[in-house]
Amino acid sequence: MADTDGRHLPTFVEGFHDVKAVGRMKYAVLGSTGLTVSQLSFGASSLGSVFHDTDEAESIQVVHKALRSGINYIDTAPWYGHGKSETVLGKALKDIPRQSYYLATKVCRYEADVHKMFDFSAERTLKSVDESLARLGLSYVDIIQVHDMEFAPSLDVVVNETLPALQKVKESGKAKFIGITGYPLGNFRKVIERSPVKIDTVLSYCHGSLNDNSLQDELQYFHERGIGVINASPISMGLLSHRGPPAWHPATQDIKEACRQAAEYCKSKGADISRLAMHFTLNQQGVPTTLVSTASQANLDRNVRTVYEEMTSDEKETLEYICERYFKPLNNKTWEGVEVENYNKMKQGSGTGTLG
Repeated sequence: MADTDGRHLPTFVEGFHDVKAVGRMKYAVLGSTGLTVSQLSFGASSLGSVFHDTDEAESIQVVHKALRSGINYIDTAPWYGHGKSETVLGKALKDIPRQSYYLATKVCRYEADVHKMFDFSAERTLKSVDESLARLGLSYVDIIQVHDMEFAPSLDVVVNETLPALQKVKESGKAKFIGITGYPLGNFRKVIERSPVKIDTVLSYCHGSLNDNSLQDELQYFHERGIGVINASPISMGLLSHRGPPAWHPATQDIKEACRQAAEYCKSKGADISRLAMHFTLNQQGVPTTLVSTASQANLDRNVRTVYEEMTSDEKETLEYICERYFKPLNNKTWEGVEVENYNKMKQGSGTGTLG
């Protein structure tokens, strides 16, 4: 829903928010949680210098500006910068009214050492929540999520150990809702149907974008169960940008080439493929919020403008063309299994590269 004022929102704080900016933001309810979240939400991975070195002072200012502009949902994790994202975020939130935002963090993914990277045990899960709260300087988070559950030894561990531990976290008051995250879409149903605890949200990434919009096929299933859908990576971890993806990106060469050609075509037409990708994603029905990560005020401003600025007729024409010419012909739009396979090889000492 769009509003011309925004003062009715549960997260609105008089004297803190930019009333005009909040009025331009769009909001929707996240499943059956009752949380009214901004269409554009703040992914805090950039605060952990995940993609490149960032300036802490600017990062803090970006968080402040994002919240004052009407963004009211923040997502972080211990994995992002191995605690740095949560630590910087904690500094940023120190002087911010707690009422003004909803915050989600994660458990199960931790260290760069491949042998210590994941731990889905109940004991580590409970400890992780306390560590995150200490870094964030908070007494509770709104949503606690299982991070990248496809990397668990099996989904049985997630169902029988991780999720019951998160239920204890919820019952203790340290979290209000429980979510699951991951890349393979099929895993969500498998876990939801077997979970002994209520799953409130799912976080899917790179499946609600120009090059792969398969998240749409799953929305009815989630909606029927009152599960809130959080979308992430509208530019597919850099695929849909003029800079291109990082070296570790797990996409196949066919996908990378299609995205590169689409970006080149956009450039030839004076269009920015990242802006078109953002518009495409934000105009999808049934997805309450999309996470975008940045530690740059200029990028934040561009992202926020995408919510209320219409595309030009030329941009719409360019968008339609690249969808038909470059993305529709792709036979396989995903890289499902690639990272898990590489992770297993790395544990055995035969894999190379970096996991995103």
